Amino acid sequence: MAEVTSELMFELLKRMHAEIADIKLGQRELKTDVNALRGTLVSVHQDIHNIHTTLARQETRLDRIENRLELREFQEAQLRFEPQP
Repeated sequence: MAEVTSELMFELLKRMHAEIADIKLGQRELKTDVNALRGTLVSVHQDIHNIHTTLARQETRLDRIENRLELREFQEAQLRFEPQP
């Protein structure tokens, strides 16, 4: 079996230290990517909320228009049955 010397241990520790530094760098990059993704999701959520608000407003307007049309149709139907001067 190979003799374990302090130089060999030192080289192994240096290699482990370099690999751990690479892992930490990768972890930082992943953290940055996750934060960017989080920001994107927040903006998508806000866009969906804005679209929902716009659609709700349009639905309200359409309901009012439909109500007015029904009233007008009702008045036109009533006029047919009322005596004309």
